[in-house]
Amino acid sequence: MDLLTPSRVAGLLKTGVTLVAVDFSWSITMNFVAFERAKQGTGASRRLRITGRTPGIVYGGDVEAKQIELDHNTLWHALKKEAFHSTVLDMELDGTTTRVLLRNVQMHPYKQLILHADFQRVTAGTKLHLKVPLHYSGDEESSAVKVDHCVATHVMTELDVLCLPSNLPEFIAVDLSGLKKGSSLHLNDIKLPKGVTAITRGNNNPVLVSVVVVAGAELPAADAAAPAAAPAGKGGKAAPAKKK
Repeated sequence: MDLLTPSRVAGLLKTGVTLVAVDFSWSITMNFVAFERAKQGTGASRRLRITGRTPGIVYGGDVEAKQIELDHNTLWHALKKEAFHSTVLDMELDGTTTRVLLRNVQMHPYKQLILHADFQRVTAGTKLHLKVPLHYSGDEESSAVKVDHCVATHVMTELDVLCLPSNLPEFIAVDLSGLKKGSSLHLNDIKLPKGVTAITRGNNNPVLVSVVVVAGAELPAADAAAPAAAPAGKGGKAAPAKKK
């Protein structure tokens, strides 16, 4: 998890993010407020958007689905945060806090407008199937990039996982400092967080990062090491250096 400096803590507190201390470390819990929506239908949703609200729905669990509405601008800025898409959220509705996941967002084709948002209730004992971002670091310090001047291509930027809500990571950190020329990083090469299982389709060990050799990025060893030869004189011998 990213380090929470005092300046970052102050910034997060201004954007509706709750910081919770657990075992002397910090975890991030995002929360938002929703209101029950009384009127439904296309016309009602259109009028709701004109007032700066976004229609949505919350479903799942042992409770009936509820039509909700949210403040559009607050939701718009929340969607820019990666954690809003990949962590369990606290939704306050009718004075009750419910743990939910963002499942789907419908955007306008060309306007900066959120048309609809879907949220799923989370129960403690039910495993979640979700996409979690992969955060790569250390590739510039690897021998493949630093010495051999290769390029580390991130083939996958997120991973399908299955886990309990308590084990859901905000992201999965992947260290690339050990990359070498001619090699690739596969799923089996990384260690997943405790309680997290990767879901793959077809290939059980997909490539996460590939090392690509850039044409012309390196010179032959002989050319790089040998100095420029002096022009040959008569008899094939090198011409003597000119006296100053």
